[in-house]
Amino acid sequence: MVGGTVGVGIFLTPAGMARALASPGLVFLVWAFMGTAALCGALSLGELAARYPEAGGSYVYLREAYGPALAFLYGWKCLLIMDPGLTAALAMGLGAYAQAALPALPPKAVALAAIVVSAAANLFGVRLASAVGHGLALAKIGLLVGLVAWGFGSGAGDFSRFAPFFQRRLDAGPLVPALAGAFVLAFFSFGGWWEAAKLAGEVREAQRVLPRALALGVGAVTLLYVSVSAVFLYLVPIEAAGSDEAFARQAGTALLGWGGGRALSALVVVFVASALFAFMTFAPRLYYAMARDGAMPRFAARIHARTGAPVAAIALQAVLAALLVVLGSFETVVAYFVFVTVAFLALTVAALYRLPRPAPGGYRVPGWPLTPLVFLAMLLVMLVLLGAGSPLQALLGTLVVGAGVPIYRLFVAPRAAVPGAPLERA
Repeated sequence: MVGGTVGVGIFLTPAGMARALASPGLVFLVWAFMGTAALCGALSLGELAARYPEAGGSYVYLREAYGPALAFLYGWKCLLIMDPGLTAALAMGLGAYAQAALPALPPKAVALAAIVVSAAANLFGVRLASAVGHGLALAKIGLLVGLVAWGFGSGAGDFSRFAPFFQRRLDAGPLVPALAGAFVLAFFSFGGWWEAAKLAGEVREAQRVLPRALALGVGAVTLLYVSVSAVFLYLVPIEAAGSDEAFARQAGTALLGWGGGRALSALVVVFVASALFAFMTFAPRLYYAMARDGAMPRFAARIHARTGAPVAAIALQAVLAALLVVLGSFETVVAYFVFVTVAFLALTVAALYRLPRPAPGGYRVPGWPLTPLVFLAMLLVMLVLLGAGSPLQALLGTLVVGAGVPIYRLFVAPRAAVPGAPLERA
């Protein structure tokens, strides 16, 4: 979960937050608020994962709470746009940072190779995928902890840069828009933790493991983000924060000297590789679940007889992402579907209020019914900010998702299978 959540955003987000908020204390408060809200979401999603330990994550929960039509629209959005687009974006980001560390490397070739290697490892089953994913995530956590310890222990910064702690600089802009922008940045840095629920069908004791993994993962991410932001502000004065990339380079230069920028780029390669691998592990389980229900071609439900991996679904994601890398037109398209992605996440958590409460003895979200409401309130704020900030993107994304309604009625509903029907093995 940590591997899929912590990506390049941790090196970029602190700069935007520092520039907008102009106060170290407010930066930490925003991280704390977002971490608390995400923890409420993780505890809530944990109950759904414990009740429905099937591959597919939000697709399964939406199907159970609202019916197959809404679940199909969620899958329609993920399958055709968000998942291959995000995979391609991560792969190209990995290629760009690899080239920054080693200029001779061609970014597109690196991106395609990363997709192929990630898909190949996942084809050998969840056991190997878990081992690789855990290794990358542990490397990422170790590097971040090392960066924080080295940064504070090096003496290259100055603790006086944290004072005044809450008072904003005189030239700072209005507080409310600054807070709104900082919340959006922090939300996107946390984005993706919910994807881990898609693996529920392949996790031993999912009812016990997944709620714990989601909650502990969000807590670990919050601590990492606060710590890295703190060391960046220790190394670089808040008033000197330039662009997002420049701020990270400034911190790298302060810590490592003239080669700091290149060293930081090499560090980011590990982070993006981990996020890419985790996403390519999570996402195909959605296509598998949809095909199992008859909501997409049956071949995507084929699983390998020995490893149990959804081989066709993994190959489908890899092929679509590779095509986008070759075409080079994905980042703008993905931006149009952020609004509907947040809306579907809100509907997923709201499903807790539509479904009957679990029997005593099973996992129940702590603090019911307030805990899910905290997360839903945060998502509502995000929807208002996203809709107000990019109304055309939000509208077009919603219309494209809505275009899946006639597709469902004409082609999917007449042949939809019973959920959980037997699957064929490759």
